[in-house]
Amino acid sequence: MLKAKNLVSKLRYYIINGVVIFLMLILLSRFFYLQIFRYEKYIQKAEINRIRAVTINAPRGLILDRNGKILVDNYPTYILTAIPGEMEQKEKIFNTISQCTGIDSAIIAENFRKYYRAKFVPTRLIKDLTFQQISILEENKLDLPGVNYKQFPERYYPSRINGSHFLGYLKEVDKPILEKLRDPNVYELGDLIGWSGLEKFYESQLRGKRGVKYLEVDALGREMEEVKGYKNRRSEPGADLKLMIDADLQFLMEDQMKDYRGIAVISNPMTGEILAYVSKPDYPPNIFTGKMLKDDWNEVRNDPHRPLMDRVITGLYPPGSTFKIITVLSLLEENLLDPSNEVECSGSYQFGDRIFRCWNETGHGSVNLQVGVAQSCNIYFYKMVQRLSLVQWADICFDFGFGQKTGINLPYEKTGIIPTEKYMNRKYGKWGWSRGNLLNLALGQGDVLVTPIQMVQFINQIATHGNAGELHFVKNDNTKKENQPQLSDNTWNKIEKYLLATVSDDRGTGRAADPKIKGLRIGGKTGTAENPHGDPHAWFIGFGQKENKIVTTVILIENGGHGGEIAAPIARRAYSQYFLPKTQSQMVFKTP
Repeated sequence: MLKAKNLVSKLRYYIINGVVIFLMLILLSRFFYLQIFRYEKYIQKAEINRIRAVTINAPRGLILDRNGKILVDNYPTYILTAIPGEMEQKEKIFNTISQCTGIDSAIIAENFRKYYRAKFVPTRLIKDLTFQQISILEENKLDLPGVNYKQFPERYYPSRINGSHFLGYLKEVDKPILEKLRDPNVYELGDLIGWSGLEKFYESQLRGKRGVKYLEVDALGREMEEVKGYKNRRSEPGADLKLMIDADLQFLMEDQMKDYRGIAVISNPMTGEILAYVSKPDYPPNIFTGKMLKDDWNEVRNDPHRPLMDRVITGLYPPGSTFKIITVLSLLEENLLDPSNEVECSGSYQFGDRIFRCWNETGHGSVNLQVGVAQSCNIYFYKMVQRLSLVQWADICFDFGFGQKTGINLPYEKTGIIPTEKYMNRKYGKWGWSRGNLLNLALGQGDVLVTPIQMVQFINQIATHGNAGELHFVKNDNTKKENQPQLSDNTWNKIEKYLLATVSDDRGTGRAADPKIKGLRIGGKTGTAENPHGDPHAWFIGFGQKENKIVTTVILIENGGHGGEIAAPIARRAYSQYFLPKTQSQMVFKTP
């Protein structure tokens, strides 16, 4: 038998065998490194491919009124998500989803770009899917690799009230919001976050803690079953929020204000509890839950009446004749007038080269302090305010909290404007203004601007003789407000007497606020604030007291005219609802 000569030398043979053995050793060492030394690292990566951690959104806490009625609840909706790394043909998958749901594939693709974070992190595609849409998607599951759905707790408003401005609304967390959050790990893209009102102020309390469950997936990314040995974590619902709002009183005030632009706030002055809080026009509270069409949202956003604006804490208005109370308080406390002294009101008053007029063109005749307040005589206050300096007038404004935030538990509150000498010098120049400006300020006109919530705090202090509670929506320890105005008992008693006369006297401007309930004392002050942009605003601020029950009202109607004609009757209905049994109060509401 013929044999070929072995032309390979022993040296080359040994070298080749050495190389093979060396390479095998490298492979074995690498295998040992991966399988033994770095076992924990790579077993985790393998588990990630096999096991999917699915987050479980936590339902937000409920919001209830003082009687336990649910104002804001949650209901389950469906959202569709996708794992980008498991989608080989995105356009084809988007078209299939579009055919199953009836939603434009361009919208699905836009949502994919908007919520994309990483290759293997679920990305939201669609929100608020119906059960029927989910059923069709489930039938086409094999054509949708990497696509999954889950329940998502959405806000639901079962109450008949709106309350949209104090309840607030939620907003989806997008990339710009996520970047600005102090702790971005708390939220995921597509989560809901409180964006206004109480939803924002109490976000940390309401949001809850999300849970997680571990599911085994197959090679196509389809979820199979829960993985044994992994400890799922349940979501923890947010804490409920119990408000001091009275839903029945809130509904009444919303109904009374439905045809106006303005505000209505009812509170308990002793505790500071807000019982009703209305800013009109408002918007449907479910506007941000995904159920409103884009065209409807644009209509609300572009409405010239600005329904998204919370007029109670951000609206700035001249207070009108309600600020005559400030002038009275300052004059009494400084002992600068005798309440029994009378001045003559002929309907006009000349100061320098200007003529100032009373709202009663024929004049009030002889007027003392009580008549001046009760009948809101302008001429009386034009004359009396000249005894004050701007510093004295401004100081008592600051004592009652004007020109600063009240601290109510809502975001975005404004401070208003109380003119001081520094303010006037900066705006007009040192020689550009004079003591004549006080004549306008005495009537709540000129440069003074207040928020309605400041007026609530103001009348609360009047009603309690400087012992009002801190304004609040959520039940607390009834803490008293710091830095209460310190006035003499004589001053408190006199101003209360004058405000009672404003409602009880036959010629009092606030008599329309009295519901004629036996044992009920009503005091208040009307205001007609001149408005350079149209008809004057109508004010009524007042209090009602019967036995141990006391409540205050602040009503403002934009461009409403005289406060005694339009604002005071709304306050009367609030007093009727609060102090009468429901059957009797409904009878009062029907009276003109």
